[in-house]
Amino acid sequence: MIFDYETLKFLWWLLIGVLLIGFAITDGMDMGVAILLRLVGKTDLERRTVINTIGAHWDGNQVWFITAGGALFAAWPMVYAAAFSGFYFAMMLVLFALFLRPLAFDYRSKLESAKWRNNWDWALLVGSFVPALVFGVAFGNILQGVPFDIDNLLRTTYQGSFFALLNPFALIAGLLSVTMLVGHAGMWLQLRTDAEVSVRSAQYGRYALMLFIALFAIAGFWVAKMDGYQIISMPDTQSYANPLGKVVTTAPGAWLDNYSKMPLTMMFPILAFVSAIIAIILSKLNKPALALATTSTMLIGVIMTAGSAMFPFIMPSSNNPNISLTMWDAVSSHMTLNVMFIAAIIFVPLILCYTTWCYVKMWRKVTQTEITNNTHGSY
Repeated sequence: MIFDYETLKFLWWLLIGVLLIGFAITDGMDMGVAILLRLVGKTDLERRTVINTIGAHWDGNQVWFITAGGALFAAWPMVYAAAFSGFYFAMMLVLFALFLRPLAFDYRSKLESAKWRNNWDWALLVGSFVPALVFGVAFGNILQGVPFDIDNLLRTTYQGSFFALLNPFALIAGLLSVTMLVGHAGMWLQLRTDAEVSVRSAQYGRYALMLFIALFAIAGFWVAKMDGYQIISMPDTQSYANPLGKVVTTAPGAWLDNYSKMPLTMMFPILAFVSAIIAIILSKLNKPALALATTSTMLIGVIMTAGSAMFPFIMPSSNNPNISLTMWDAVSSHMTLNVMFIAAIIFVPLILCYTTWCYVKMWRKVTQTEITNNTHGSY
């Protein structure tokens, strides 16, 4: 099975999008649950109930994150290099925050000490809130352009700073990321818990979705005013990948050009808005399963909104727009993409089937009675 180079470049753009969506729906939900932990769980028993709704899934869900990172490295090596050099401190912050999650899950309930458990609850919250925020902040900076250069030997040099990443638009994008994951997690907890925990989860989930709608609208208006990137000329998309061979310009509102060129892409932001509103209504009507399904489509809408707006850009350069990295010229070789694609069409469906099987086999409401009766076998 050998596709032409141009088709493979586009297929890998879609595949990485699928992996990011899988990560947001599964592991993003785990992060949202941990962020809500102290709000919806007022007692130790309630918090253990919340943790055990994801106890059987959180480590498996991280496969989507690991796979997405591996695919980014293999398919878009220049993007990986530029991103991890430019966002080095931010990525290390995410990495060390993620270290807290497995430790908190495994050690939290090993001792009866209230102080011990309280400290691990905070570790779980920090280990989930920081990545959710930083991922949004990183993408907010990508939309604005990242200050990097590429020399004639294709070596990237980042010229920004960590604190420059914390600009107003990026922080809005970070909060948008947090609220959409918390809203998704609220619907999950409404479905998977009972009694007061379920009621509180639904309430905080709806609050998060309302805030998401407001932030998504604000971000949309901001993007419409900020400078976007446009390709004026570039080599044939079938040619060898070289990010130095094109001409790029910037213009206010240019990120919205694709929506006028491809009107069907307007369905993605509409899907995000409508799904959030429907999820709020369904949650209020005590239909958490349907609400969870609609928050999943909301996440798809958000990720595809961003991808459609930036297409074909992946990481634009604010220092020199001409060297901005796109899906056409920041990729691996034709053979590499083809071999990886064959592996992907085998293993991505396996991951999807495995994930689905795990959720089906372990699907139930987690009750406080269950935790009390199985105190040593639960998180």
